[in-house]
Amino acid sequence: MKALLLILSIILIAVIFVQIGRLTELSSKVRGEEGHSLRKNNATAMWLLIFMVGFLIFCIGSAWYYKDVMLAYGPNKAASVHGEQIDSLFNWTLFFTGIVFVITQVVLFYFAWKYRMKEGRVAKFFAHDNKLEVIWTLIPTVVMAFLVVQGLIVWNDTMMDVDEDDDYIEIEATGEQWLWHLRYPGADGVIGERDFRLTSGTNQLGQDWEDAANHDDFLPDKIVLPVNQKVRVRILAKDVLHNFYLPHQRVKMDAVPGTPSYFIFTPTITTEEYRQRLKGHPDWEVPSDPSDPTSDPRWKAFNFELACAELCGQGHFSMRKIVEIVSEEEYEQWMSEQTPYYIQNIRNTDADPYKGQLLDYDIKARRGELMDAFNDVRDYEDPEERIIRLKYVQFETGSARLTADSKYELNNVVDLMNEYKSMTLELGGHTDNVGDAGANQELSQARADAVQAYLTGKGVNASRLTSQGYGQNKPVDSNETDEGRANNRRTEFKIITL
Repeated sequence: MKALLLILSIILIAVIFVQIGRLTELSSKVRGEEGHSLRKNNATAMWLLIFMVGFLIFCIGSAWYYKDVMLAYGPNKAASVHGEQIDSLFNWTLFFTGIVFVITQVVLFYFAWKYRMKEGRVAKFFAHDNKLEVIWTLIPTVVMAFLVVQGLIVWNDTMMDVDEDDDYIEIEATGEQWLWHLRYPGADGVIGERDFRLTSGTNQLGQDWEDAANHDDFLPDKIVLPVNQKVRVRILAKDVLHNFYLPHQRVKMDAVPGTPSYFIFTPTITTEEYRQRLKGHPDWEVPSDPSDPTSDPRWKAFNFELACAELCGQGHFSMRKIVEIVSEEEYEQWMSEQTPYYIQNIRNTDADPYKGQLLDYDIKARRGELMDAFNDVRDYEDPEERIIRLKYVQFETGSARLTADSKYELNNVVDLMNEYKSMTLELGGHTDNVGDAGANQELSQARADAVQAYLTGKGVNASRLTSQGYGQNKPVDSNETDEGRANNRRTEFKIITL
């Protein structure tokens, strides 16, 4: 009903204006056409001056009112090194174009008033004016040259690629309707190779699992970066045009299918520091949820974000991702908590070209497990509490022959012995309760002896080692299940002295 009344009101106003126009025409015929035209032009010229004043006040006033939101003034300063240059270039451009805008609007409407039709006035004709043409050409040329040169300087600084000896982090962002696939390198610092022909339901990015660099890459659900660290972002797209846009860092680059691009930037302020910058500003002290007056203020709920600045389809809005800028320590902590996609989803599946094989990543991970276990028990005083299971020391079935992969775990033990010169160990062998107890006792002793022989063969003094077979006498799990019996078949070492 309200919409209908509004439409009828607009129609009625239009009819009134038409009728006023017709009455004006009739009155002009009565009073005389020439006098009417003069009065009409005077009125129009005056209204144009009034409009000019109102228009300029509106433009300048609205720009000032919305400067913090639309023009990134106030607390919304650039959060990256190159962003400060871009903002400076924007300010210079706004300065010169603002002057031109005000002058041209004033001249336009002033001339409309000054040169309105008057009785007896005749337009002056002149072919050209050299002085006017020089001024009209020279001033824009100088201003444009300044802006272009400044723009080229900023462009070259912003778009320059990294050098080989630069200290930087490289990440990857791939746009797809309607999400971003983010990829980080693991400990090796290298992003693995991709091939679109390898794309599948379990391999959305087409990562080549035969490339070892892919084995520690991980795919987080947000961007986390350390402050004051140069970052190179690989930018790609799988389907249509997207745009990698970090508004606060002044990062914006198209993601084009089949044409990889990049952007390099250095964040200069953490998320928490930026929140403190916003704190206290009236626009940021209001509730973050307008429907909940008790919600946190906007500044406290603020996050940097990644968006798509290309209209890539109806789900375009859902491509928003959180961006966290943190300290170096927080970044390292976050990195240590990530799990490689290959390890979590591909390792030892049918898609894994190295199924059943031991990789460098596995060897490093196993070393880390052993060192963590050692650090957990090393401070205990009772040797019975300083027992560490050698999870990856294994033997061929029913024998004391070490498997080939056991050497990696035992080499870690050798490294420990070399680091702690006074440490002495008891090597213990254990079995489940399957078979004859006496045979199990002999087998456990033979396996403990085999471990001792390997360690002494690597240079560990035999006086620092003893071996003891416990057979089936010290189970750590139930012998009623396959899993329990597997846990009971184990090799351990006990730290006697440290």
